[in-house]
Amino acid sequence: MSMKKVALAAALTVAAGLAACATPTPYQPRVTSGAVTGGFSEQRLESDRYRISFAGNSLTSRETVERYLLYRAAEVTVQSGYDWFETADRRTDRTARTYVDPDPFMRPGFGWGPYGGWRPSWRYYGSPYGWRTWDPFWGDPFFANRTEIRTVERFEAGAEILMHKGAKPQGDPRAYDAREIMANLASTIVRPEVK
Repeated sequence: MSMKKVALAAALTVAAGLAACATPTPYQPRVTSGAVTGGFSEQRLESDRYRISFAGNSLTSRETVERYLLYRAAEVTVQSGYDWFETADRRTDRTARTYVDPDPFMRPGFGWGPYGGWRPSWRYYGSPYGWRTWDPFWGDPFFANRTEIRTVERFEAGAEILMHKGAKPQGDPRAYDAREIMANLASTIVRPEVK
């Protein structure tokens, strides 16, 4: 097997391994290192008031982050002995970073083995000038896109909640019945895999 094929096989194996580990943040307590980062956290401010947040990794959608925040607020409300909660303050922050990655195979002189410095060059018929020479490494028409531009987004949602006992007031868009929220969202909550 040629050195080029071995290097390509190794690169594909590493990429497949990384892709298998890459998953959206599950519903979990906040984790800052490891394979899957992010999760929920809360801080008690008063006996009936909490600040709750949920941070997702770059594979977790805004919708999922906001849904997990709402579910955690309902859980904290029930665990604290209350029936419903209202949001006093709610926000979702978006962090985006843009990366420009050059294509490693489009660098001049790439290659392995006895042809390490070999670079392809072709000729094409370009009317009205007839036959012309072009090189795929120096800005010619078929290899114009030599970089990959990608934007990585991360979302973190936070809310300050005030918890109450009794029946939820009707008509208040900031008021949520904790048990109803948990029942309705339970099927959409993805928890970490147990290993």
